[in-house]
Amino acid sequence: MQAPVDPPTGPKDLKRNLVLNIVDEAAEADTEMTVGGLADHLLVDPSVASRMVSDCISHGYLVRVASQQDGRRTVLHLTEEGTALLHRFRHQQRQAFEFITRDWPETERLEFARLLLKYTDSTARLPAPGTAGGPPPPPVT
Repeated sequence: MQAPVDPPTGPKDLKRNLVLNIVDEAAEADTEMTVGGLADHLLVDPSVASRMVSDCISHGYLVRVASQQDGRRTVLHLTEEGTALLHRFRHQQRQAFEFITRDWPETERLEFARLLLKYTDSTARLPAPGTAGGPPPPPVT
């Protein structure tokens, strides 16, 4: 069941939200994001990441541009439409939070939000799978 948000979200929106957030985070960190980097970040096959990126490009949310660090490769950048969609997704997340917690006392809502941010920050500091200190990569079957 989904929380009522306006406009409603669908499965493609969730994938686009992931992609746009990762590209945005890279830009905020002043790093470049490639399709391969996106695949590594999402722990998916590069062909899956490529399809996700192609969807975002065909809808005008991302563009490929030459890397400023290595002109032989292309990197991903949000377009104005991509930034607007990312803001819409964030607004929808806020709507969902407010709907789900509408009967909670304000102190519990604030505490939950604080702990959720703490959890998110902690997960962002986890090492990548297969790196020193990180969990082992999943077994190949």
